Formats: sequence, structure tokens, C-alpha cells
Amino acid sequence: MKLTVDIRKKFKDFELCVDFEAGNGVFGLLGPSGCGKSLTLRCIAGIERPDSGIIRLDDKVLFDSSAGIDLSPQKRRVGYLFQSYALFPNMTLEQNISASPCGKKNCSEYISLFYLNGLEKHYPHELSGGQKQRAALARMLAAEPEMVMLDEPFSSLDRDLRLRLEGKIAEISRDFGGTVLFVSHDMDEVFRLSDKVAVIENGRIVDTAPKRELFEKPNTVASARLTGCMNISSLVCDEQGVFASDWGITLPCGHKAGYGYVGCRAQNFEICSEKNGADVFECEIVRITENMFSYTVFFRNKGYISAGEGHTLVFETDKDTWHKLDKEKLFLRPVHEKLFYMVK
Repeated sequence: MKLTVDIRKKFKDFELCVDFEAGNGVFGLLGPSGCGKSLTLRCIAGIERPDSGIIRLDDKVLFDSSAGIDLSPQKRRVGYLFQSYALFPNMTLEQNISASPCGKKNCSEYISLFYLNGLEKHYPHELSGGQKQRAALARMLAAEPEMVMLDEPFSSLDRDLRLRLEGKIAEISRDFGGTVLFVSHDMDEVFRLSDKVAVIENGRIVDTAPKRELFEKPNTVASARLTGCMNISSLVCDEQGVFASDWGITLPCGHKAGYGYVGCRAQNFEICSEKNGADVFECEIVRITENMFSYTVFFRNKGYISAGEGHTLVFETDKDTWHKLDKEKLFLRPVHEKLFYMVK
């Protein structure tokens, strides 16, 4: 199964322009609120009509502006789990799952699969958040869709329920075997559930890669920020090496030509006993945040001024290591093998 999307849709203050392919497995769409993630799903489902482009699922054309093809949502056979779950409020759980022709024959099977036995006659307002989500998933899958789309499915759930239902969705995605689109602004959710990820910013896809590749070495500044990297600097090349102008350190030569930015994740620093190189930070600690199992340390490169003030970086370490450190004389070096170089 392969989904091909190449569409454009323009609004007064926003333009969606996305182009990607998704095969079998979970394809994540990661981006901030308002970037066009949900709009992309609505166009694929047939709820919104793009201005131009093509949407194809294997050999089945769902939309083609040049050929005048625009299949109705019913004919597209795309399963869509809305953020709000969109259960019919005047129908019982059983009636919701039976709403499609396929759902009528599969209803009891999916009630059992999603542990909804005993709730058949309940209406949506009588269900908990987790029960509503399971009912919406059961309704979607009972209709026997050709592909599945999940739009921020955990946004209204507490952490414990979210983690338990993530496991259920991961299991469903594996068993489904076809294309699953998973939309979220949460990098941890996307990492746990996706096989491949596309990053959307301002209506455009700025990076696409297998999950681990994207998180370990993002190709763009937007991808780095959306995957949790807070340490990013522009680069200036000189005869000594590559100068990270926002950090005030010089890195060894060896980065790819044409890449104007460098990133270092908070966990990827090594602790030094002294400032023994041009790539070592002498840390001026700005703030320390205690987490459950670690400390997050916000620091500046002591004595270095960039753009009128010292650029703040972030270092994270486990509590045992932090308690053993001399906080008055903290020296950090970015692990060179973990650095990644990016374009804007």
C-alpha cells in the first residue's frame, strides 16, 4: 500500500503545500499547532478540497484536479480518527460502531477487541475519555478502511491513559498492515509510534526521514527544534575550523559544505576537568531545573557575548552525576560524533 500526496490549498493568511509518499507502516506528521497537519488529513479524507494537485492510494485516485476527480469521503475508504472522536451523540456505542455497512457485520467483534463489552447501550456522554477513544477506533476499523489516519488521538487524555492507549494503537497499526498516518505536535508520541516522519512548518514539509535518522541527525533547524534540540548555532568557517558564533566555541573541520547551522542535544556533552580546547565551554550557570530523574542546566559560555547577550544553552545529566560535579568550575565539550549540521 502506498499513499501519494502532492496538493496545494490557499487561504487568506495561510497556504498548504505538501508533497510526500507513505508506504506500509506508521508515517508520522510532526509539527506545531496551526502548521497544516490536520488540514492535510482533511484533504486526504475528502472533507476539504485542495485547489490543485493529486492524492492517490496505490492505483486508486482519490483526487486529481487536472483530471476533475474528487471522490466522496465514502468512496475513498479512508479511516479517520478525529481529535474529538466525533461519535454520534444521539446513537449508542453499538449504533456508532454499526454506522457503516461493514460495521454492522463486525460490530460485536470490535466491541470485544476494544474491551467495550457491557457498554453497548451507553451513549457517548456516558463514556469516559478512554472509552470514547476506543469506541471511535472500533468504529473506524469496523468499517474496513483501506488506510487509517489518526489526528492527535491522545491530546485530551491524561498521561497514564495516554501511555496505555499508545500501546493499543501501536498494536492496531502493526495488525492493520497498511498505511497509517499519525499526526501529533508531541515529539515523544511521534518517536514511539512512527516508522518514518515528516516535519511540517507553515504549511510545508521541511524534512522527511526514517524516525531514528530524523531524531538523531535532523536536516533542518525546524526539524531540530521540533524534535527537542534547544542548542543551535549558526556557523562561520575560518582557518582554525568552524566557529559556532552563537556559542563562542570553535569546532574541528569536517562538517558538510553548505550547512550553515550546528545542533547539539542537551544529553550530548562530555564533562571536562578544565578548559583544554577551543571547543570547550566554561559554564556560567543561569538556572537549574530538577526533573524526576535528572537535572536540566541552563548555562552560558562564560565571558562570551553574542548578539548583545550570552547565548543560553541546555545541558541535561542524571542526578548522581550532577551531585558529584563542582558547580563553580563546570567545563563541557559537545560530543563531536553527536553533533549534526543543518540548513535553515
